[in-house]
Amino acid sequence: MKELKIFGIVAAFTLLLYWGVEPYAHSQMHKHVEGHDFVYTGAADVEEAEAAKKTEVAEAKKAFWASVGKIAKMKGNVANGEAAFATCLGCHNGAGVNMGGVIPPNLDHAGAIYDKNYLIALIKDPAMASNVDHKYKDTSTHPMGSIKMMMTDDQQIADVVAYLQAKKAGEVTPKQAFEEACGRCHAMRYAKWTQIGETPKFKYEKDALAYKIKVLDEQDAVKKYMGKLPPDLSIIIRARSEHFLETFVENPQSQLPGTSMPRVGLTKKGYEEVKAYLEEVGDPSKPKREALGPWVILFFFIFTILAYLWKKEKWRGHH
Repeated sequence: MKELKIFGIVAAFTLLLYWGVEPYAHSQMHKHVEGHDFVYTGAADVEEAEAAKKTEVAEAKKAFWASVGKIAKMKGNVANGEAAFATCLGCHNGAGVNMGGVIPPNLDHAGAIYDKNYLIALIKDPAMASNVDHKYKDTSTHPMGSIKMMMTDDQQIADVVAYLQAKKAGEVTPKQAFEEACGRCHAMRYAKWTQIGETPKFKYEKDALAYKIKVLDEQDAVKKYMGKLPPDLSIIIRARSEHFLETFVENPQSQLPGTSMPRVGLTKKGYEEVKAYLEEVGDPSKPKREALGPWVILFFFIFTILAYLWKKEKWRGHH
């Protein structure tokens, strides 16, 4: 019984230190941010502006997202949307050419990984949708700003989004979700991914050096556009908590006010696909580790019983 009492005291102090000190320290070092479950209504943007006492900005955001909600209720025509989408192919053609500081994203799975409201907002005003309007005195100067001049008709926007959701959706792998949503700015050295795509194998060193120069040039362009080079995400899944990643991806401004990182507008499912790829690259042993866990617990359980029986046998008659 004495050993059990000692064990109980040690366990109590351990729990007190872990659940009392660690969470408190974490709460002081990292502010808590409420997530919105990847639902884009503009409420978070308005709250941020009001908290910063930017009344005019808050009113502008409120009006903007109200117009987005209005378009979201409209019935889109897929055929008309396909015709209008031809306007987008000048940039979103998969050519990998840097335009305005960053390579335009591939939209092959846009309807599957991006939220409908976000897509509407992105066409209507890319800077406002991405929540980086603080970077632009005139949001039309955003790299994608010209689209708001080209598609001013609400019905046309509804048609294009209907087309994206009908024809640019389908099944998407975790790797595809990451590449389309994050891969233009963030490298993944453990996956041999750069800002211009997956690093191929080279037969000659001069070809590898030529490719590296292209990567460095692209990184310089991204750095100029963003203010600094976005971090490599190879082990971000282990460096940050799940809550931080979820709220940061949903709305970067919530965790880093004033950051240049745009909101990408992922749906909950789209985020889960991206997270799955981050885990696959940054923590590949996780599935094996989780599968081994129950066996380790079972081992300690059996070992504890055997140790107790052994102790009872050896101390029999000595009390």
